[in-house]
Order: sequence, then structure tokens, then C-alpha cells
Amino acid sequence: MDKLLENEDDRVTGRAVVTGSATYAAEHQVPGTLYAVLTGSTIAHGTITAMDTRQAERAPGVIAVITHLNAPPVPGYEPVTARITKPEGGKGMQVFGGPYIYFNDQPIAVVVADTFERATYAASLVKATYQKEKPETDFTINIEERPAVDGPRFKDSTRGNAEAWKTAPVQVSEEYILPIEVHNPMELHSIIALWDGEDKVTVYDKTQGVISTQRSIMSAFKLKQENVQVFAPFVGGGFGSALRTWPHEIAALLAAKKTGKPVKLVLTRNQMFTMVGYRPFTKQKINLGATADGKIIGLSHEAHSITSPYEVFSEGVINISKTLYDIPNVFTRYQVHPFNVSTPTWMRGPGEATGAFALESAMDELSYKLKMDPLDLRLANHAEKDPESGKPFSSKFLKEAYQLGADAIGWRQRNPLAASMKEANMLVGYGLGGGLFNASRGTAKAIATLGANGNLVVQSAVSDSGPGTATAMVKVAANNMGMPQDKISFELGDSSLPPGPTQGGSTTTSTLGSAVHIVTSALKAKLIGLAKKSKTFSSTLANAHRPDDLVAEGGMVYLAENKSKSISFGELMKEQGLTEISAMEESKPNEKMKGYAAFSYSVHFVKVLVHPLTGMIKIDKVVIAGDAGKIISPKTAESQMIGGAVGGIGMALMEEGVLDHRYGRWINNNFADYHVPVHHDVPLIQALFVDKPDLILNPIGAKGMGEIAIIGFAAAVANAVYHATGKRLRELPLTPDKVVA
Repeated sequence: MDKLLENEDDRVTGRAVVTGSATYAAEHQVPGTLYAVLTGSTIAHGTITAMDTRQAERAPGVIAVITHLNAPPVPGYEPVTARITKPEGGKGMQVFGGPYIYFNDQPIAVVVADTFERATYAASLVKATYQKEKPETDFTINIEERPAVDGPRFKDSTRGNAEAWKTAPVQVSEEYILPIEVHNPMELHSIIALWDGEDKVTVYDKTQGVISTQRSIMSAFKLKQENVQVFAPFVGGGFGSALRTWPHEIAALLAAKKTGKPVKLVLTRNQMFTMVGYRPFTKQKINLGATADGKIIGLSHEAHSITSPYEVFSEGVINISKTLYDIPNVFTRYQVHPFNVSTPTWMRGPGEATGAFALESAMDELSYKLKMDPLDLRLANHAEKDPESGKPFSSKFLKEAYQLGADAIGWRQRNPLAASMKEANMLVGYGLGGGLFNASRGTAKAIATLGANGNLVVQSAVSDSGPGTATAMVKVAANNMGMPQDKISFELGDSSLPPGPTQGGSTTTSTLGSAVHIVTSALKAKLIGLAKKSKTFSSTLANAHRPDDLVAEGGMVYLAENKSKSISFGELMKEQGLTEISAMEESKPNEKMKGYAAFSYSVHFVKVLVHPLTGMIKIDKVVIAGDAGKIISPKTAESQMIGGAVGGIGMALMEEGVLDHRYGRWINNNFADYHVPVHHDVPLIQALFVDKPDLILNPIGAKGMGEIAIIGFAAAVANAVYHATGKRLRELPLTPDKVVA
């Protein structure tokens, strides 16, 4: 352990995480804590006609059993008087809000006991009688037959001539299917809730947004902001599953309110499949039309996805087709259809990762029809300005990323013909897939406090679900202050701190990093203001220099043209009788960005080995090249890209949610049957960055990175399998049976 964190690019929280001293949501020690366990429905569609909780209530250690019949009121909930027959936008399921069942394993009771084991046993004793109805979960067959949700988000979009692709001499027209995929972060979703009276509550929660969780609780229970305290100092992975407040969190708050005691609720791994969202099943149709020299003249992209019966979920599946390439004629259609499943949610690379599988697979198919290198086809259709808005890009270095990745994997040295390469007894294939994600900058506040001892503390109410936010913010502060990183700490995960962004959508570094840069600049300005009053500079500035000739950097304030004329931050504060100096600033989007479009870009190059008899696919090498602006923290950035590729391996080769349509029940809601990549599945992954700043987007030059790490990866694998075998697979996951069928 003595060698931990020797490198300044190591995670600042690394020691705490690997030694076990980091405290996650369920690990906080709150005296008198009771334990809550949810009971789920055994049907997927119907109505509860009776509840029998007597055995559970009489079980040893049980304090309370809460159902829709006795749940405390949730002031922000509307009374449930009838079954929801049409999904509603932005409204989650009102837990214990009524007798109606919409999906299998829907929470119907929460049991509270003095130990977790007793609560678990008692939860199994809760019995419900149902009036059953036939569930609809077979979206693989009848997705387009189910009525689609109406609304402005689902209007068809046309740029130019919607049917231009039909007139092109070379065409591709194919369907692509992506199954349900589940986030499954290492840390189970968990919460500890503690009420102080009727109107004040503290929660320790697994959340990617402490402020968004605070606001959700405020809204549900009609509480003042100052009366809702949320803590999330460490989050063990989220990938999007912790971007919203789920029914189990409200259930824990109700249990704590009813018992008057702190209550801890931790979902089981099985419940992680049914209660906290997933990437939705999506069926897509891509039509491409191009001239013989590879110029695409028309594209249509139609996507059908699923949502729950009670809530509309939508995402940007078709957005990538509008923007990635310079295509004059584009038609898109996106529809979602309700089934008897819980609500999907954003999963890393939300929407764009799904859309990129179809688009980038179709691009590969078009390249082979044209007898054109897949990379050259993309270069021939490179967009120099945003095709959708017509605006220039604030920065774009996608061509440089193409070159970096192609050189690293030896793209131009491969034999371009399908089924032409072998190594030993394995077929060899190379594939390419690209992606983009909107680069944005939101609003955030940060406070910076410099002590007379020379230590700097920066604070903001953000969470860190794994990418290394604290490390990046320390680096931003260190770069701007000219201070060593070991003199700086970043405090987060506390809703009482200045509001920071929710960690999602690849915006944290751009948004919060800008706030940290601005607040440390303000701190330096305060130090310079103090220095003007100091005897060290007062006479010099009055006689020969302008006030802006002072520089605050490296723990010193000095004359720009004479560093020997200086005073340390500590001496300056001591001279002024101060023990610390603070600044708080808010960062907002740059108004100039109204005239620009901004995206981060990725290019995935993959080499696969395919066994010709068994169809087994082994990924042999991966190169990811990214245009994500200025790379603030190279080591954690590389880790993010590698993590995205590992998720992409699961997406491409193994992840698939399977339901028994007789009951609408999950079959593989466990790690034995739902396969995710293990060490043996992960090859050498090389992450490369263009590393050129976008100073229009924000003052630190960083663009988003977390999403692009996976967007386009699954297509790269599918394209590599085609190059290896000559067989085109259009349905994920790419399992051996599909290769040899």
C-alpha cells in the first residue's frame, strides 16, 4: 500500500477505494437502523384483489409491513383511482399507489425488521391474490403491432427528400435488432433514510446526482430544500441506472417515516434487473443510397423501441443518423411502444449507442457493395459543418482520430476482402465503427477555500460514479493555481454544498471543470487584491507598475517581470490577519455556443478471431481513438475508454435480457445466466486521444468522453466478424450459434 498514488495522475480517491475505507451508500453506520426488503409481484399484468400480510407481520423481528393498503401518503403523488391505460411522460411508478400491476416483480410490499435476514424471510411470507391478465412482453415479434406513443418527441423528421435513397445506384436496406441490456454496476442500488420529525429527512443514497435526488424527494414529499439532505460520497458504478429516483427509494422513505427509525434498503441482484431500468429492446431499419464513388445522397432511419405501460421513456436513437455524416437527404422516425415491463432508462451511450449499431453496420455493408474501404467511405462523407443545424463546429478533429486508430491497428495493412485472412486455425477480421455524442456545458457552482497552511479545498455537490471526477477537478484546480496536487482536495457527494451537475450525458468535466477553473481564478484575484495592500508591493505598484502585473501562482504572489519580488499565500494571509480565504462562483454555458454545434467523437477499430467450426468469437485487439477536447486527466480518461470498450464487448457478444412471455418474468436475472465480460474476454485495449482543446465550449477545453467510449463499438465487432467470415450478423448479441447457422 505504500506505493499507492505515487503517480500524480492516480485517482485521488484510489487509496480509499482499494483499501475499503471508502463508504458507499449501504455502508454508512446510522444508530438504530432497521432493514427493509421488497416483495415483488408474481404476475406481470393484472390487479391485486387481496393482500395477506399476517404471517409476515408475526415473523420474528418484524416492525412493519407496508402495502398500498396502509402506506403513508406521499403528498406529491396524485391519487390512483384507475389503471393507467396510456403511458405518461416523465411520471414514474407511484410505489404502493394502488392495486394495479404493470410488470413482473413490481414492488407490492416492503417489510421492515430488526435484521436483514429477518426482513428477507418475512418478505417471502407476503402473499397477494390477483386478477390476472395476459402480459405483453414478446416485443421481438409484435413490437410494431403495439400502439405507439404520441407526442412531439415522436414526430417524423425530414431533411431534403425523404425518399432520395431509393434513386441511388447503390443501396442498402436492412434491419438491425438490439436486445434488452442491463447496467449491473458492481454496487447494488441502496439507500438509508432517516426522518427528523415530519418535514426533515436525511438519505445516504446510490445516486449519480445528489441535487437531482434532493429535488425528487422535495417534490414527492413537498419539503423545503434545506430540509432534504442527500449524501453520496462514493458510488460504485451507475452507467445511467442511478440517474433518477426509483420506486425503491420512495419505499425506503415511506418505511422510515412509518417506523420513525432509520431504514436501510438494498436491492438484490435479481431486483436490479426489474427495478432500476435497462437499455430497451430496439428494432431499427436503415436505408442508405449512394453514388458509385461513395457519396451518400440519402438515408432513412426508423427505430421502434419499448417503454412501460405507465411511463414514456425515449432517447436519441436516431440522432446519430442526422449528424454524423454529410448527407443531404435524411428521414428519421422514432416510436416507442408500451409493454408489460418496467421503465427503461439511459444506459451508457444512451440512444446513440443503439443507433450507432444500426448506422455503422449499414455503412460497412454499403462499403462492401461499393467495393470501397470502410474508412474511405466515412472520409468521403465527412461533415465539415453540422448537417442538421448548418452551424460550424466549435471544434472537430474526427479525421485525426480516424488516422490515429487506423495507424495503431494496422488498418491499411489488412486484406480488405471478406473471409480472406487466417491466423493458425482461426479466421481473422478487422472492423470499424464510429460514434458521436453531444458535447455540452451546463450550470454549476463551486467554492474554493485556501487555508493559511497552503492547502486548497474545492467543493461542489456532484457525485462520482467511477470516471474519477475528484481527480479531474483536482487537476483543473492545480493547473489553474500552479499548485501541487497533493495540496488540493475536492469534496463532493453532499447536497448542502454548492449545486453541481448530475453525472450523466458526458457533461461533468465540461460543466464542473469550468466552475472549478472560474472559482480558482476568482480566488487568485482575491489574493492579488490582498497583495495590493501588502507592504511587499504597495510602493512598487504605486510607482512603476499596473495592478495586473501581479501574478498568483504556485503558492506565491509575485511581480510578473520580477519573481523575486514575491510573498507566499500563507504570509499574505497572516499579514492580513486571515486564516483562510474563499470564493464561490457559478459557471454557465458560453453564449457564443449559440452559433456553434459541439460533439465528441470516437472511432473504434477491432480485430477479431473466429473459429470456423464452432463460431466462437474472440476479440484480439481494440484501438479506440477519441476527439474529446483537452484531456484533463490522461490516466482516468484512458480508464474510461477502456471501461466503455469492455461494456461494448458485453453489448456485442453476450448481453441479452430474456423473458418468459407466458408470465412476463425474467429468465436470466442473475450473473450465472446474464453474461457480462470477464478478464478472459478482454484483450489489449489501446486508447488514443487527439487531445486538442475546444475553448469555445468552455475555458478548460474539455469535451465529454464517457458516452463515446461505447458508441459504435458493437458495430465495429459485427463488421469485423463479417470481414472474418463473410457472414453478416444484424442482431445482437453475436453468439456462436448465429455465426454457424
